[in-house]
Amino acid sequence: MMTNFTMPVSIGSVRLANATILAPLAGITNLPMRLLCKAGGAGLVCSEMISANGLVHGSPKTAAMLRSTPAERPLSIQIFGADPAVMAEAARMVAAAGADILDINFGCSVRKVVKTGAGAALMRDARRAEAVLEAVRRAVSIPLTIKIRSGWTASGDQALEIAAVAENCGVDAVTVHPRTAGQGFSGRADWSLIGRIRQRLRVPVIGNGDIVAPEDAVRMQQETGCAAVMIGRAAIGNPWIFGQIEALWTTGTYRAVSPAERRLAMRRYASATVAEYGETVGCRLLRSRLGWFVRGLRYGSRFREGIKHLESEAEALAAIDAFFDTAVSAENGRD
Repeated sequence: MMTNFTMPVSIGSVRLANATILAPLAGITNLPMRLLCKAGGAGLVCSEMISANGLVHGSPKTAAMLRSTPAERPLSIQIFGADPAVMAEAARMVAAAGADILDINFGCSVRKVVKTGAGAALMRDARRAEAVLEAVRRAVSIPLTIKIRSGWTASGDQALEIAAVAENCGVDAVTVHPRTAGQGFSGRADWSLIGRIRQRLRVPVIGNGDIVAPEDAVRMQQETGCAAVMIGRAAIGNPWIFGQIEALWTTGTYRAVSPAERRLAMRRYASATVAEYGETVGCRLLRSRLGWFVRGLRYGSRFREGIKHLESEAEALAAIDAFFDTAVSAENGRD
């Protein structure tokens, strides 16, 4: 039986039901996806990366990204930026919107973000990083976390420095994705850096990177001693991974997702997406996103082809039902 992760995890004043966290993923972890992952067992869900400048300057599109619902709580909202005053004001807006935790992005290496001094650029400017963290910490009382990478070199020295600065500024947890800024998602994550940072800090350290299956999460905790694990890409189309990890930690085993569970999740995601964005925009998103949930399944390519021109929620739900009815018929020898 797995026992290391059976104790509840606290990030500041926020106590998580379990030690699994949905990572912030730009363009992906919107409200419909967060709700699905919460239902799938995530102890904490995170918003997609939100521009502090966009919030402060009143962008309606950016403000809409703060929309939430009690069903997804606790919720962490991640912002990015490099100006201490702007970040502090954005932090106040996030807290006022009802976020349980505020996270600051120190890892995005996309050029348009880095050139503004935000994201991973903060990892090579410890003074600015400290100024941002101090300003934000003064601005809000809700728990504050940061998500970092190894830095700009594989040594991890910048990660160690920024993590120490963050703890001194009063952050409540540090998430470590141990790839360099230049790696993006290529190569392998150096989990040993998670362990090195954990040994240096008193606040919880959350591990992230290369968790593809529940067994990877257990192995990460055993190798690094991290307090919790954060899952990003592996949760896309597979929100059940959180519950499977929790089951593996607590019972030593987990079960596969049933077709009925998959069908229900897809229907819920389709309806939530249309409710959030309206039928025209929602269906445009669903034309590609529903395909996430059938990767590797028989008739999956046929399903993806069939939803390329969805125009309504009813069409989306009908396509989902037809896919699973066909799969059941084939299993019963009636294909």
